[in-house]
Amino acid sequence: MQVKTLNPLSKQALEEIGLEWHTDPDNTDYISTDLITINQAQADAYYGACNELYDMCVETAQMVIDQERFFELDIPNSIVPMIKQSWENDIHWHIYGRFDLAGGLEGQPIKLLEFNADTPTMLYESALVQWALLKHNGFNAELQFNNIFEALGENFKRLVTLQEDTSAFSQEYEGWKILFSCVQGSSEEERTTRFLQECAKSAGFNTQFGYIDKVEFNAETGVFYEGVNYEFLFKLIPWENIAIDEPELALLMQGMMENENTIFLNPAYTLIFQSKRFLKLLWERYPNHPLLLETSYEPLRNKKQVRKVAFGREGANTQILNPDLSVVYETKGIYGNHKPIYQEFAPLNKVGEFYYQPNVFYAYEACGLGFRKGGLVMDNFSKFVSHIIQ
Repeated sequence: MQVKTLNPLSKQALEEIGLEWHTDPDNTDYISTDLITINQAQADAYYGACNELYDMCVETAQMVIDQERFFELDIPNSIVPMIKQSWENDIHWHIYGRFDLAGGLEGQPIKLLEFNADTPTMLYESALVQWALLKHNGFNAELQFNNIFEALGENFKRLVTLQEDTSAFSQEYEGWKILFSCVQGSSEEERTTRFLQECAKSAGFNTQFGYIDKVEFNAETGVFYEGVNYEFLFKLIPWENIAIDEPELALLMQGMMENENTIFLNPAYTLIFQSKRFLKLLWERYPNHPLLLETSYEPLRNKKQVRKVAFGREGANTQILNPDLSVVYETKGIYGNHKPIYQEFAPLNKVGEFYYQPNVFYAYEACGLGFRKGGLVMDNFSKFVSHIIQ
């Protein structure tokens, strides 16, 4: 695994291209000057693996729904009707997700760590910032596994065509509008949301952006922002947060779906994929599959393993355990009330003292690669790392 050093973009240059969260709370740069070199075969392997993993996720989610196994996944009851309805109707289209992986370099096998299917960030950095960094350093910016912008645009069109072929979009599109929304106060979440808006706009959709606290929800008439009704609402707010923290809103949204006046993006069924306890059901459905790690609701016997919780974020509430279950490393967090999962330990690619985790975005197909650099567990202080295919 070869790591080169880039000349950084200045903070001013990063802000000019829309990346304001360039400095971490400890005053270090979020955008790493590392550049990971991969070859075309490795890029193709990441692409193929994530396409296969998505198909496996769909098959396993069908099993969850057929067997009513939502409780196992720590999914709140209030979301289950919306999960079922969104799953049964193609119009509730999955726009994008992010696979977090181990391996793929230095001869290490690719392994799924988890699937961030509902509200993944790191999107803007992967789609645009690493492209700008290559260009800034005199490299051919096309030499990446990165067609995120184009893939997202095509996938937004599928909200209308509902099939792989999007050529009929302009004939079938009747002006339906998408409102893109997030909470106010997070530049990362807002830029991610506005980037998705730009993808939809470039595809030909009428779009608008509005902060979520200004959006009006009405079970009978749908979503409104500044007096205008929108057929689609993209919300960069996790479904489990809506269910747990905003039960009245969850009930309203259920009514809107039942009355078929609003389509929410990403769909409610992405919460099945998002639950880390889903990894156990993947292993159950595809035991010993080469892309999967052994995963259980109970501690594994005689294996180094990772204890995670169903809905933790940014590496919080994670423990790395020895085969005797003694703790190698752990992180604290606010997600300790969620049910645990135990996953076989998979070593990340390592250079020097740092670990590098590949992350692949998915929008109907795998469409872009970015890396995170950090310690044993990727957390809020992990750095974003670019790549090049050579």
